[in-house]
Amino acid sequence: MEESNRQKKIAGVLQSDLANVLQNMLREAGQMGIIISVSKVSVTTDLSIAKVYVSVFPADKAETIVVELNKIKSNIKHQIAQLTKHQLRKMPDLFFYNDDSLEYIEKIDKAVKGEENPLKNPDLLPKRKKS
Repeated sequence: MEESNRQKKIAGVLQSDLANVLQNMLREAGQMGIIISVSKVSVTTDLSIAKVYVSVFPADKAETIVVELNKIKSNIKHQIAQLTKHQLRKMPDLFFYNDDSLEYIEKIDKAVKGEENPLKNPDLLPKRKKS
């Protein structure tokens, strides 16, 4: 089902504000050498839940950072609510997910360039699960 204009607007507002808040939180925590970006935000039709997909570089720290974000999501939700209090009546609940699409593209790119041949070794490109 296609998102409504309202869902798209709310997702866009949340995406830009979340990116700023998350980068500031990393900077304040002293986490140097880690880049975090909000690649996608999708909001449910009743506007109560927002799924936030984050890309983390370096990728080996992605899972731990996503777990930490889910632990402190009430603090993040409060900060976003303060920023969007004149735009949103109710702040949706946030759920953070790791966006591994860059890693997937890199694996495909290596396969195309011939560095790793998935035809000889089919375990190189496992099937992706839809979330």
